[in-house]
Amino acid sequence: MYRISALPTEQVQAYRFGRPDGYGNPPEHAISDGGGNPCRHCLKYIPEGKEMLVLAHRPFAQTQPYAETGPIFLCAEPCARHEDEDGVPETLISSPNYLIKGYGSDDRIVYGTGIIAPQAQFQEAVANIFDRADVAYIHVRSALNNCYHARIDRA
Repeated sequence: MYRISALPTEQVQAYRFGRPDGYGNPPEHAISDGGGNPCRHCLKYIPEGKEMLVLAHRPFAQTQPYAETGPIFLCAEPCARHEDEDGVPETLISSPNYLIKGYGSDDRIVYGTGIIAPQAQFQEAVANIFDRADVAYIHVRSALNNCYHARIDRA
């Protein structure tokens, strides 16, 4: 089994209060068009007409060659963080496929684990990656745009 983790509430709150993003810029404010703006905190789509933040996110503590940085969306207003007990989040069942890849405890990509997984085979693909002892966790990204979605850890 595994656990899906959304961005921590403390980190999201800091972004809402203007904390610089992965490139040192304040988050941008925008209005959701209702299509394809997944919040990385509640792991739901931001409804049309609602304010959102757009920022560069680096889901790694340190910069290093494998520490990818990319755009993400967050609800501008407070939202409840997705908890694993809530089931598979909306943002991980609505796309036809996802890019998933394993990382070692050194926060580096474990070569041979990256795969574009069809949504219907997502859970099987995650289990196959976790079959490798050298994988500490998995990142889920957009298969089309490479945007970070969530982290998956062993349960």
